[in-house]
Amino acid sequence: MADVCPQKPASRPTYRWRVVDIVVASVLAVAAGMVFVMWNVASNPLGEPLGALLPGLQALLGGGWLFAGVLTALVIRKPGAALYGELVAATVSALVGNQWGVLTLESGLVQGLAAELVFAVFLYRSWNLPVALLSGAVAGLALAVNDLVLWYPGATATFASIYTVSAIVSGAVLAGALSWYVVRALARTGALSRFASGRTGLRGDLAR
Repeated sequence: MADVCPQKPASRPTYRWRVVDIVVASVLAVAAGMVFVMWNVASNPLGEPLGALLPGLQALLGGGWLFAGVLTALVIRKPGAALYGELVAATVSALVGNQWGVLTLESGLVQGLAAELVFAVFLYRSWNLPVALLSGAVAGLALAVNDLVLWYPGATATFASIYTVSAIVSGAVLAGALSWYVVRALARTGALSRFASGRTGLRGDLAR
């Protein structure tokens, strides 16, 4: 028998940025930028032993510079959020000062675009853990390619392979998984109540 009950149309995501979206995205990105600054300092003493153990393994630290885009996108859920978060965080890092100078902005742009691409492929409708992992992993791939071109020209195939795989793993874990769990934790506190990530996250939307 035909269903005579009218079906409620599925709600469509709103892609237009609100003022609160801009403010919160900016706060998250600036805070992430300050983490980048600390990570800049910690990366050399942490990376040198890894590189000595196996050249290219130092890229396992790369995820520490990739989480801004994924985290901002998971909270804001609007087109451009991943790019905005990563680029603003990179700008903060560059303004405070680091060993890479203006190329920090170029890295932020490349990595932010890579993270953004994954959410775009899923039409900004999937915010689950697998998508977060994939976004972080693709950002890690972008980091590896960018670094190999800028900082390791002429690197051996073995080094490039180890560096790339390490960056992808780091991006998936530090940028993807960690950001997803942080958003879930924030949702439980009610801090994200003005966002879809806070209103629906505890009902399983983040697990879809």
